[in-house]
Amino acid sequence: MTAPFRSVADIISTVGGIGRFSSMPGTVASAAACLFALFVPPTWYLIVSVCIAGTIASDRYARETGRKDPGEIVIDEVVGTWIALFALPQAMWLPALLVFRILDILKPFPIGAAEALPGGIGIMADDVLGGAGANLLLRGLHWFFFGGGLALLYR
Repeated sequence: MTAPFRSVADIISTVGGIGRFSSMPGTVASAAACLFALFVPPTWYLIVSVCIAGTIASDRYARETGRKDPGEIVIDEVVGTWIALFALPQAMWLPALLVFRILDILKPFPIGAAEALPGGIGIMADDVLGGAGANLLLRGLHWFFFGGGLALLYR
């Protein structure tokens, strides 16, 4: 009988095996991260702590498996989702999740370029940028439509 996990790096990088549950592991992990955030809202220190642990664990797991960016690594999607949700009202969380997933799948510049960084940094960087991009885009749209930006057009 083999152990269900190779190492601690496996447990962290696959978020307890969530990365193996589906043919769409990133989407499943992002949804789980969003649900978790309902009970434990993502704070900057939680995001930074998990990002550091995820970078180290992802790097080790990728080396253990001999693959550059194994699909079952989903800790990066968790961090990216939390960044997308960070300090937004809960009413904006679903749009934040959707925009993050679109950016993560399409990987426009510079998000796609960040994947070329070495090891765990490259694994995490594209999702950190995707989460930041989603968060900033939604903040900008909210300001434009509800914070006075649209009114500037009619002055």
